[in-house]
Amino acid sequence: MAIIIELDVMLAKRKMKSTQLAELVGITPQNLSVLRSGRAKAIRFSTLNSICQHLKCEPGDILLYKDQT
Repeated sequence: MAIIIELDVMLAKRKMKSTQLAELVGITPQNLSVLRSGRAKAIRFSTLNSICQHLKCEPGDILLYKDQT
C-alpha cells in the first residue's frame, strides 16, 4: 500500500508557492515540505481541510492510493 502525495502538482496548477500555502494554512514551511515529499506519517484533517480550501481542490486531488501488490 502506498499513498502518493501530489501536492506539488496542485501547487503548480494553482501557480502558488509552497511558502505561501504554508503561511495560509498556518503550518511551517518545513512541515509542508515533509508532507510534499511524502515523508509525513500523518496529517490532521483540519490541515488537510485548510490545504484543500486554499487550493480549491478535493483531498483526492492531492492524495492518491497506489496498490503495491
